[in-house]
Amino acid sequence: MKSINASDIAQSIRNSHLLKILLIGFLALLLQIPIARIRGVIGERQQTRNGAVEEVTGKWGGKQSIIGPAVVVPYVKRWTEPDKDGNPQPRSAVVHAMFLPETLDISGTIESELRYRGIFEVPVYRLSLVVNGCFSRPDFAEWEIDPDDILWDRAYLYLRISDARSITAQSTLSWNDAELGFLPSTGEFGGNQPGIHARLKDHLNGERFDFSFPLRLNGSVGAYFAPFGRETEAVLESNWSAPSFQGAWLPTDRIVKTDGFRATWNIPFLGRNYPQSWRESSNVEGAIASSLFGVNLISPVDHYRMSHRSVKYQFLFLVLTFATLWLFEIRVKTRIHSVQYLLVGAAMCLFYLLELSLAEHLGFVAAYAIASAAVILLITAYSVAVLKTMGRAIIIGAVVTLLYVYLYVLLMIEDYALLIGSIGLFLVLAAIMFLTRNVDWYAMRYSTGSTPSVEGTQETVPDRGEKGGLT
Repeated sequence: MKSINASDIAQSIRNSHLLKILLIGFLALLLQIPIARIRGVIGERQQTRNGAVEEVTGKWGGKQSIIGPAVVVPYVKRWTEPDKDGNPQPRSAVVHAMFLPETLDISGTIESELRYRGIFEVPVYRLSLVVNGCFSRPDFAEWEIDPDDILWDRAYLYLRISDARSITAQSTLSWNDAELGFLPSTGEFGGNQPGIHARLKDHLNGERFDFSFPLRLNGSVGAYFAPFGRETEAVLESNWSAPSFQGAWLPTDRIVKTDGFRATWNIPFLGRNYPQSWRESSNVEGAIASSLFGVNLISPVDHYRMSHRSVKYQFLFLVLTFATLWLFEIRVKTRIHSVQYLLVGAAMCLFYLLELSLAEHLGFVAAYAIASAAVILLITAYSVAVLKTMGRAIIIGAVVTLLYVYLYVLLMIEDYALLIGSIGLFLVLAAIMFLTRNVDWYAMRYSTGSTPSVEGTQETVPDRGEKGGLT
């Protein structure tokens, strides 16, 4: 029986491609430590940006939700309840009934602009509206309320505005032939809700009431409205080129161009989950909130969101780059040290930090181009020393370039990211299988003759039949 030579065992382990694959996987996992730190940096910078946005919008005006107008009419509610002796005692309280308009037309313009807090830009807008329509005379018949209990002299028109302090101009209500001034707050019925109201005392004599009023206010992020009319039409125009239409209804007609958008909503009251009139005790607030429609003014490319999405693909990029280097070890017998794998992986991790820091000053597209070009050049130049020839280094550079082009496509067409990602992974696996189809894995581990050295030269491994070999 021949003895087992320790040097042969060490050489066998050194030439084991299974162990090399496991080592490469370990290095990819090890690089998740700096990646986790980079994720934390992205989150911190995003929080800083959000703080700057809150600071600007807190002084300028936040997201605006305009709910109304509606006519509020108080009345006396009467009932009886037993006293301590069981005798019925009359009770009364003033409660409110709300009546919505028959038609509601909203037309306005959203003039957007960018404000800056440090290096962070915050989109804000000036909203100019004209609201008009008509009301029918409030009808209490269905509730069987005594006409003498209706407090017509305390009726008022009510309009809720989520950030009423950002109103920039006085407004006057045209009510039939009368001109009525608005007052702060939403009146008795509105409680602490922000908004404005106009008193309708002595102006509810008749069967139809046409109204109109302008409204100018500042805001940011988005503008929303409630479909309070039996028939509601809203038309908005803006110079913002990246609208995101949100809410319970999308526009029936919209035009989005590079210089702005125009959108029209036509909403019948049948789609709402609340009636044309209700009393104070009715719970309709949730239904009103869920019926809002409008538009958000979003940044065309949010570089923090894009950076978060980029990092999601980092492990795949590391594995594919390492796999390319490993294929060179298999195909051209060039040994690559684990430290060299680690340095290439570190360069790829640095890409995400470069992308983020440059995007805050140059925008995402320019930052992505510069960061990816820098990393590609760095890895290509380093591969010249690792792989010993310019041709092999160019192949590595081409593969990394394709990866970054592929990532950019995934980021830009988010809706098709899963499809493109699945196809890309399939093609990569097919390429690896094709390039290694003729590899004799057993022969590569226990081959006679020569195996590659660390420097890329050939060194001799004893045959198993020689003295001191493994029998």
